[in-house]
Amino acid sequence: MKKIDSFLLKSFIGPLIFTFFIVLIILILQFLWMYVDELAGKGLDFKILSELLYHFALTFVPTALPLGILLASLMTFGNMGEFSELSALKSSGINLLRIMRPLIILIGIIAIVSFFFSNNVLPYSTNKARTLLYDIRKKKPDINIQAGTFYNGVPDFSIKISAKDPVTNRLDNLIIYDHRQRRGNYAVILADSGYMKPTRDESGLIMTLYNGYGFTELEEKPVVNSQKKFPSRKDYFKEQRIVIPLSGFDLQRSEDGLLKTGPAMLNISQLTYTIDSLNKKYTNKLNREFKNFKNVKLYPERNLPQHISAENQTDLQSHIRKFDTKDLFDSLSIKEKKAVVAKAIERLKEGIAVLDEKNETQHYEIRTIKKYEVEWNKKLTMSLACLIFFFIGAPLGAIIRKGGLGTPAVISIFFFVIYYVISISGQKLVEEDVVGTFAGMWAATYLLLPVGIFLTYKATTDSVILNIETYLMFFTKVKDFLYRIFINEAKNNSRLN
Repeated sequence: MKKIDSFLLKSFIGPLIFTFFIVLIILILQFLWMYVDELAGKGLDFKILSELLYHFALTFVPTALPLGILLASLMTFGNMGEFSELSALKSSGINLLRIMRPLIILIGIIAIVSFFFSNNVLPYSTNKARTLLYDIRKKKPDINIQAGTFYNGVPDFSIKISAKDPVTNRLDNLIIYDHRQRRGNYAVILADSGYMKPTRDESGLIMTLYNGYGFTELEEKPVVNSQKKFPSRKDYFKEQRIVIPLSGFDLQRSEDGLLKTGPAMLNISQLTYTIDSLNKKYTNKLNREFKNFKNVKLYPERNLPQHISAENQTDLQSHIRKFDTKDLFDSLSIKEKKAVVAKAIERLKEGIAVLDEKNETQHYEIRTIKKYEVEWNKKLTMSLACLIFFFIGAPLGAIIRKGGLGTPAVISIFFFVIYYVISISGQKLVEEDVVGTFAGMWAATYLLLPVGIFLTYKATTDSVILNIETYLMFFTKVKDFLYRIFINEAKNNSRLN
């Protein structure tokens, strides 16, 4: 039996590593596709990009692991079924659950490791990845002036060129508007050609211009009862250098704790503490706001004389509230009734407006609490998904008896899409407080777990659940049954006629 266990483990671990890294690469490519516009043109060096991809790759591990297990289990047991290895083991008196036992133990260990990874490594990697992505978003793109359009990427300058030599980087027919004085287009420089290059420490930009002139509008002193003369100055040059300080073009690294308060950056114990604190804060605020609303809008306190004692004031307030309002209202004149009704409607509208405002605030606070609860449950569901996908993939591979990467990949993607859609839909419903946290976050688990148990049972009993001839025979029997009913009905009608 040890040889069989060793054979199963060797047959499974290779496809698992292979499929896991394939799925991980696909998720990284998806990330690059989503953020390519924010990364392109920033002049990021290979070290920064490698660090960004490394931390984001770690955040994708809990998602890639269940899909890799599903695909690897399908491939392993599909290959064993295709080459009659499962049939040989079963004919020796070994049932499928005994064959799966070493892999069940291995997947259980992987699920536990996945939980500890999600609880300890994932918060750190998510924090580092999002902080670095935030810094990259703040970084200005590299200077890339295109011919025919004004380029405003250089601080306080607007530059336009007619042509650019790709070999020498020479710029032809430059028009440069200087906005450093914040006076609009008060200064413009026209040059026949020029070059742009950064300083040695890359803290500034040197523009060398040739054969041109600069036109500058001078400030005119206000003179009473005199027409404006709009003074200006025109300077010709054969060569001119302008040094422009650059800020924001280099990557400014933020502190690691900048985004550490988000739900994805906390472990189980921190999430539990935060959820408990937010719930207590929300409950206390809700009770306080209801008490204020009741005293101010629902049962407003009357201003009683100051010389009455506190006990008498309480008794008097209680006595006032016990008034028969109908008799009191009937005793008023028509004019007084109109005034009372108008005042009541006004207070009702005020109360409704206050309730609507409080409802929006409370809904936002509930959504915040739900996000932390979602992250708390996600650390458990993603780890348990490893076991669920194994109990779907292993028996399904034994039933279809197809190895390789083709059919298993299609089936794996099908089940993973179902799991992903149910998980995301449940998460959205939980965050909007439509369903409970357990019902929404564990929906994919308690919907797909029975599927895994059913497939395991069918594979253990050598079911032909995926044999098309079985379904053809079933529909043939249904057709014969309906045909017999139709014939008997026709015979009965003929006898009656």
